[in-house]
Amino acid sequence: MIFRALIFFALAAISQLSVAGSMVVLDVQAALQSSNAAQAFRADLVKSTSSQESQVRDLEAQAKKMQSDFELNKGLLTQQQIQQKDLQFKKVYGEYQRQLQALQQQRAALEKEFLDGMRPKLDQVIKALIDEGDISLIINRQSAIYVEPRIDITGEIIKRLNAQE
Repeated sequence: MIFRALIFFALAAISQLSVAGSMVVLDVQAALQSSNAAQAFRADLVKSTSSQESQVRDLEAQAKKMQSDFELNKGLLTQQQIQQKDLQFKKVYGEYQRQLQALQQQRAALEKEFLDGMRPKLDQVIKALIDEGDISLIINRQSAIYVEPRIDITGEIIKRLNAQE
């Protein structure tokens, strides 16, 4: 809380100074994720991982069915059958967890690769905007408590990223 108050007072003091450039805010994540390239990437990602996702969902459904069948019939099963069903469930559930983790890791790696490729484009757009707009300070949107909409350049950055394609 004290840290936020200090930031607020520091920003208020900076805004009172007469500096050559202006202060703006930018939501980098929103700019990257709202671009046309990001939307196309997400669509391709869903398409390219749909069969793995389907397998994961099938394993999840199979594990849930096994669990509910077990709960429904456990009073009728022998101890050996209970152990066998438990072993089968653990096998299916383990495979479900393994495939889910592999899918999540694959998606995370592809997203990182995409973002690493977009970062130079974003930097280029930001640099051009700085040169054109006489900007002397860019603050990350997440660091600000309140932002006057007129100083948020996220929309302009998205437009320029989309124009690069």
